[in-house]
Amino acid sequence: MLSIALRLRSEPAPGLIGGRTEKSVTRSFIATLPLILIACSADNATGQNAATPDKPFKVATIADFDAPWAMTFLPDGRTLVTEKAGEMILFDPKNGTKIPVAGIPAVDSAGQGALMDVVLSPHFAQDKTVYFSFSESRDGVKGVALAKGAFDQASDGTTRLDGVQVIFRASPYVDGNGHYSGRIAFSPDGKYLFFTNGERQKFDPAQDPKATLGKVLRLNLDGTPAAGNPLAAQGFNPAIWSYGHRNLLGIAFDKDGRLWEQEMGPKGGDEVNLVKPGLNYGYPKVSNGDHYDGKPIPDHAPGDGFEAPKVSWNPVISPAGLLYYTGDLFPQWKNSLFIGGLSSQSLVRVKLDGDNAAKADQWDMGARIREVEQGPDGALWLLEDGDRGSQGRMLKLTPAG
Repeated sequence: MLSIALRLRSEPAPGLIGGRTEKSVTRSFIATLPLILIACSADNATGQNAATPDKPFKVATIADFDAPWAMTFLPDGRTLVTEKAGEMILFDPKNGTKIPVAGIPAVDSAGQGALMDVVLSPHFAQDKTVYFSFSESRDGVKGVALAKGAFDQASDGTTRLDGVQVIFRASPYVDGNGHYSGRIAFSPDGKYLFFTNGERQKFDPAQDPKATLGKVLRLNLDGTPAAGNPLAAQGFNPAIWSYGHRNLLGIAFDKDGRLWEQEMGPKGGDEVNLVKPGLNYGYPKVSNGDHYDGKPIPDHAPGDGFEAPKVSWNPVISPAGLLYYTGDLFPQWKNSLFIGGLSSQSLVRVKLDGDNAAKADQWDMGARIREVEQGPDGALWLLEDGDRGSQGRMLKLTPAG
């Protein structure tokens, strides 16, 4: 039986509900279906979104936060956690101590705005540098900024980021409060910083060679465009690594140096992409979803000149956060990607095989999952979103039994 998942996601166009349907069905005959069929679950039609009933892990609640967005582990096992409204928290999972981190710039947290990603420098042991992203308002328009500062904790426990400086800003800043993206990853050699800029719900900037919106960027550690970026000689913004993206909310390197990215599609078509230099991933010219106003977008097709996703979801998962797992606690999941699901309220596993990827597992977590991280012992750590009934908890996943 045909079925459709009607769920709210966090990224729809303003004023629209993000429940989305199988694209081919939507275009051909969904309008003729009885309402009772539409109310049935889409998960049974394809199996794509059916949550695994028996979880192979135990879930422990570690702490509560106020709409957390991202986290990263310090070498001593403590964590830095960002909260949507603009707070960064130094949290010790061993004793529950929370210490606010001073020095964070003003954050415009309206809509999808937030204090976003937080990642340690690849040379943190020497330079103590913390990189983070946030949305801001300047001269009446808004965008995502990348900043860095030096982690410092005084003898009395007071903690701050010293010498904070914004090292990169998306271009251009525009009106609106959506699709900032703002995810950070360092190349395996520690020389480059990859940064995601969403298309800010403006569609066409994803194809604009001068704009950084709707792009994956490769920067030097000081925020300047890296030399040798693949499209600079063609007149593109010199920071651009790949383009034709929508709302990129996860980015990670695998053990062989491949760069993987996940992004929210429009009304359908959430994606995992293998990001390669200079390629065009198609949005908004092609997508496995359609516009929220019902206007169709051509599907990805062989020979269309665009790079197709390795995995896509329709019905959607509303992906947030991306982890490449390397730990020993779950050895059966090495070489997997883990993705948080917002509207799907799930934890999703994608299995990798060289340049290929495939859906593997999806577990119902009963809350919107914003972030997935790997702990020092290989445990999986999750942050719940603070929206639509989710509590903003930090969860630790360890093997069952």
